Amino acid sequence: MKICVIIPALNEEKSIGRAISAIRESLQNLSLEHEIFVCDNGSSDNTSTISRSNGAQVINAPVRGYGSACLAGIAALPADCDIVLFMDADLSDDARDASGLLNPLIYNRADLVIGSRPLLAVPGSLTFVQKFGNWLSTYLIYRIWKYRYSDLGPFRAIRYSALLALKMNDLNYGWTIQMQIRAIKQKLRILEINVHYRRRVGVSKISGTIRGSVMAGMIILRTIWQELRVNK
Repeated sequence: MKICVIIPALNEEKSIGRAISAIRESLQNLSLEHEIFVCDNGSSDNTSTISRSNGAQVINAPVRGYGSACLAGIAALPADCDIVLFMDADLSDDARDASGLLNPLIYNRADLVIGSRPLLAVPGSLTFVQKFGNWLSTYLIYRIWKYRYSDLGPFRAIRYSALLALKMNDLNYGWTIQMQIRAIKQKLRILEINVHYRRRVGVSKISGTIRGSVMAGMIILRTIWQELRVNK
C-alpha cells in the first residue's frame, strides 16, 4: 500500500520543514510506503529549498490557486500510488491524525475520508468566517444532494483510482467542495472523522484577509452552482 502525500504550499518556509517531518514520522510509524510531494504555488521564499532538504519532491505549480497546486501534484503522482493524502503546509493539520484518515481506506471501508475540524479545533484556529462558510456550504450540499457533511477540511485521504474518476478541475478555493460534491455524485463511500486543528504558522492567504475570505466564499458558492448545473 503506497501513500502519496500532496502538500500545496505558497511561501511556507517557516513551517514546511516541520510539516514534512511530522507527516513522514506519522507514516513511518504506520510502516507505510510513501512519497511526499510539495506543490510550490509560486513561492518567493525558501519553501522549495527547505522541502527538498527534507526529502520531499517539489512540484512546480506556477498558476496560482489551491486547486491548481493540487492538480499539479496529482499529475506528478506515480502509477503505483494507492492512496492520496492531502494536507496543508502551515502546521494547522496534526499529522498524528493521518492514521485515522488512512485506515478506513487501507481496510477498504471507505473511498474518501474527510478530516472534520470543528469538534477538536483549538479555540481561535477557525475564524468566524470559516465557521460560517463551512456551515453554509455543508447546509447547501445537504439541501441539494441530501448528504450531510460537517466540514470542508483540507486534511483528507482518497483512493487514487477514485480521485482520478472525479475528474477534478477546480483551480482555486472551490477544490475541497468540488471533491466532496463529486464524491456524492460518484456514489463513493464517504467517511468523516474528527481531526485536531491548530492555529496556523503565518497568515492565511484566504481567511487571513477580508478580501480573501470574500473571494473564497464567492468561489465556493460558484462551485456549488456549477456542480448543480452539471447534474444533481
